Amino acid sequence: MCGRFVITLPGDEMARLFDAVPDNDLPGGERFNVCPTQAIMAVSAGRRLRAMRWGFLPAWYKTPTDGPLIINARSETVAEKPAFRDAVRERRCLIPASGFYEWTAGPGGARLPYYITRADGGVMVMAGIWQEWQGQASCAVVSTEAGPGMAGIHDREPVTVAPADWPLWLGEAGKGAAVLMKASAPGILRMHRVGVAVNSNRAGGAGLIESVVS
Repeated sequence: MCGRFVITLPGDEMARLFDAVPDNDLPGGERFNVCPTQAIMAVSAGRRLRAMRWGFLPAWYKTPTDGPLIINARSETVAEKPAFRDAVRERRCLIPASGFYEWTAGPGGARLPYYITRADGGVMVMAGIWQEWQGQASCAVVSTEAGPGMAGIHDREPVTVAPADWPLWLGEAGKGAAVLMKASAPGILRMHRVGVAVNSNRAGGAGLIESVVS
């Protein structure tokens, strides 16, 4: 779950949204097919908007390919697994997106993509954890069991964080962030089928998120 997503909000607008100080090396431009291992924008403690590699690198990895590619961390076990337990206590982040893609199985094993956004059209802010690795920040999206809005196409969804809860997830409002690791309430998400062009990680352009007849 959450293997590709979309970012259309520029870095300066992101900084204003989160009241954050932006780094100078943020990835720019509208991006309609953000893939694992690419640089994304994330807000860390101290309201710093920074570039991070999407693909969490545990401290013991000697190279980025020493183990599996970790783009999601399950909320049910994130506090227990050695790779994540320090990060979820000390290095939580917010990962903004315009929306994300998910796939269902179609006839003959075809992969049928959907685009999922907030129903109100606002920025989707996903809960993340991050790790410094050889001078590079790397991160993963925290996922949870799918709620009513997602269960029809997948059994997992990203944990999304409402603006009022940003301080708690970032550690600014004390402890207790675990209560935020839950599915979106009914009516928060909406989705539509999109074309199979997005099945390729080389595809790009706004046409990827256009609705098609299912």
